[in-house]
Amino acid sequence: MSLGPVWINGALHAPEDARVSVFDHGILVGDGVFETVKAVRGEAFALTRHLERLAVSAAGLGLPEPDLSAIRQGTLDVLAGSPAWDLARIRITFTSGVGPLGSDRGEQGATAIVAVAEQRPFPPTGDVSVVPWPRNERGALTGLKTTSYGDNAKALAYAHEHGGAEAIFGNLAGNLCEGTGSNVFLVRGGRLITPPLSTGCLAGITRALVLDWIGGEEEDVALDAFSDADEAFLTSTTRDIQPIRAVDGVVLPAAPGPVTRKAIEVFTSRGTADLDP
Repeated sequence: MSLGPVWINGALHAPEDARVSVFDHGILVGDGVFETVKAVRGEAFALTRHLERLAVSAAGLGLPEPDLSAIRQGTLDVLAGSPAWDLARIRITFTSGVGPLGSDRGEQGATAIVAVAEQRPFPPTGDVSVVPWPRNERGALTGLKTTSYGDNAKALAYAHEHGGAEAIFGNLAGNLCEGTGSNVFLVRGGRLITPPLSTGCLAGITRALVLDWIGGEEEDVALDAFSDADEAFLTSTTRDIQPIRAVDGVVLPAAPGPVTRKAIEVFTSRGTADLDP
């Protein structure tokens, strides 16, 4: 894996020298939030939206307010010190900082980290697996992009074991929710549909841009709605739009279909024209 420099609380480090305390609560108890930002040939995409969501997640978790100006500059510094890869993944992490071995937070201040690595493009289509564990749409962390990713790691491993490259969650109500690191769109009867945020899914940046640029409707659909979908696709920062080929081994009628192809065309054009929409 090709890595760039790492920015930690205002200072740049070579990746092999980047260190945080073993007592940081981001490590001990997952008490932190993060963003993944795409960079194309050395330039970050939708950085302002990602920083704004970082602040929302931090407030929702009760963390101190992150210094977004410093983190933005740290992101630019990390990119300036890295090769201009065709595609890169920037990881911005913000934790409550060093604390005791229990869940109580410490008083030494937050930890802010920006790291970057070259990113391989996703395949042109992907298979998904529906996992047996629901998202809790009423949970304390619902809608926040936190570092508490144990559920996602377990679900993604399950998907891989069952032939999927991404895992799909329903929620407690039995409705379609999201993937481990993606939002889901379906095409049914010519209508482009995505689960509303009330299902417990993350307010994805790419999801929002698809709704703004391409259109679509937010609508509750049952978890088994794939069975009569004409097309479906995933959205995420590093995927952009990825057509779903099959769900639990059942191949969809088209991947990509006409609606998905149009969405990819519009997203590519708009995203190329405006790197910070």
